[in-house]
Amino acid sequence: MSNIKAAITAVGGYVPDYKLTNAILATMVDTNDEWITTRTGIKERRILKDKDKGTSYLAIQAALDLIKKKDLDPQSIDLVIVGTVTPDMPVASTAAFVASEIGAINAFSYDLQAACSSFL
Repeated sequence: MSNIKAAITAVGGYVPDYKLTNAILATMVDTNDEWITTRTGIKERRILKDKDKGTSYLAIQAALDLIKKKDLDPQSIDLVIVGTVTPDMPVASTAAFVASEIGAINAFSYDLQAACSSFL
């Protein structure tokens, strides 16, 4: 029996500045805030508007937030998993790019593309 254990010890986050509110959506389609909120609980969505940035940008910012919060040495990170249905590219792993960009040069990395269940 192994004594090696994995645990989540901190969480980092990042959200883009642009807010797509229900009021804005109501100007685009036949809906309103009350209809959306009562059915989904959603009041706003954060949208990355810069067309030159993708999923990896969001993941890198969240990872850097985590590294800063925990005062981590990125080289001590063993594993980077990116749960997404919108990878930067269909073939190359977004997680490998994220690991490289945050300095996690010793980490194994992979994308988990399993829709909602990858976010668990």
